[in-house]
Amino acid sequence: MNRTTLSLLAAATALAAITGVASMTGDSDSDPKSGPGGTRAAAAARMPVERSALVCPAPTSSELGETTYTAYTPQAPGQGGDDKGAAQLLPAHPADDGDGDGDRGKGDARGDALTGDPVVPLTKPGTPVSEDTSRSDAPALIGVADGALAPGWTVQQTTAVTAGDGRGLLGASCVAPGTDFWFPGVSTAGDRQDYVHLTNPDSTQAVVDLELYGENGRLEAPSGESINIPPHSTKPVLLSTLVSKPTINVTLHAAVRSGRIGASVQAVDANIGSDWLPAAAPPGTRAVLPGIPKDATSVRLVAYATGSGDADLKVQLSGPSGSLTPAGHEKVSVKSRMTSAIDLGDLTKGEPGSLVLTPQGSGAAPFVAALRVTRGKGDQQETAFIPASTPIESRGTVADNRSKGSTLTLTAPDEAATVRVTSSAGSEGGGPASREVTVKAGTTLALDPPRPDGAKGSYAVTVERLAGGPVYASRLLEVEAGGMPMFTIQGLPDDRGTVAVPRGNQDLSLLNDD
Repeated sequence: MNRTTLSLLAAATALAAITGVASMTGDSDSDPKSGPGGTRAAAAARMPVERSALVCPAPTSSELGETTYTAYTPQAPGQGGDDKGAAQLLPAHPADDGDGDGDRGKGDARGDALTGDPVVPLTKPGTPVSEDTSRSDAPALIGVADGALAPGWTVQQTTAVTAGDGRGLLGASCVAPGTDFWFPGVSTAGDRQDYVHLTNPDSTQAVVDLELYGENGRLEAPSGESINIPPHSTKPVLLSTLVSKPTINVTLHAAVRSGRIGASVQAVDANIGSDWLPAAAPPGTRAVLPGIPKDATSVRLVAYATGSGDADLKVQLSGPSGSLTPAGHEKVSVKSRMTSAIDLGDLTKGEPGSLVLTPQGSGAAPFVAALRVTRGKGDQQETAFIPASTPIESRGTVADNRSKGSTLTLTAPDEAATVRVTSSAGSEGGGPASREVTVKAGTTLALDPPRPDGAKGSYAVTVERLAGGPVYASRLLEVEAGGMPMFTIQGLPDDRGTVAVPRGNQDLSLLNDD
């Protein structure tokens, strides 16, 4: 074989490797075919990612807030203490002016470098690191993990505000930057102050459109268009300033025109506390919302149909013994590009549950959904949010679990599934502990995570799917602060700690010279 043919083979092999590294959602078990002849593609191997990025919003402006940051990367099987890697977060810059059109980054492809002291830097997988702050001006954070600390890197931000309109336990898993975020359940009403925090992790400017949809369709919000977020900067936007008329049940769509952002909504209710509303799972024809507490006193479902068709949805509650249709709430109809809300009351009736929404009838239209969950009564009410989640395909992790008050909820809506639940060593000492759990088909299981051996400080909980159907998970964290019971709920989506890389499938006989 001549040198030109060998060079072409090498180039093709290199191109295949690059394509595999870029494929973040490839399936190693799939058997795709490509080309007009249906040539079978080479099988893909799952390899650990080498770099992960996260963005954390500014936690609170309250003088009475206490924030804990906890960072963690699961330890992979066979991984040792000599594995190299680094993970840290640095303060983002505030946007320069009120309309987001600051000078930073204009005409400068590099943007301003991130500076300041790193927050919760990790040096090894398997052990969480925590830091506390009581600063009311604590900044948004931008960070990167690489090497052995990249696969599954997670950071939890937990803030307790003991008094004032923003009182409550506000929990947020820091988010990966992206270009499309949906938030069903925001509000521009007078008793709510909802801020969407937009953070640009990159060295070039990002441009974002904020679209708001109510029960009659899109709300006029011209000032939400073409918001510029300078490089390495963050901007909070008060949603009520974008519209002229207060609206209770609203869906927010943060669509990025250029660049990438991290987006989270801080919902502050004057009557029932506050929490972070994470982005919902991408639009689909089905939604699973895991982890409604057994003592929920009020549950509100908010859904938005994202396409040109109406979404008629069957409502099912998955509980410990199976699934049922809540009486009086058998279905919900969501008109195209409109927001619908339905109050489900105390539908769990003393048992933990998860909501499953599926198409009703022959038609199926894409939609997004989220729940607002309230516990307590009178002036002891507190609230949290459960957006539609994505399943754990391989592994999911949540950090900042405490010795008391952490409850893990697992849902297997289709078929039974077996998972391994592992609690890490504590941030101040101890050793990991794990157990295998089987979730029956169509049920929701709530359990206390295994107690780490001799644990001191907070710990992380990792759920690995071992067998069976898809599993959806969330974590309820309860804390008493200022004499009041508070709670927050975080989902455990798949951590996307691996990528699909095609295996070499080269016929070496082709290299023989004629």
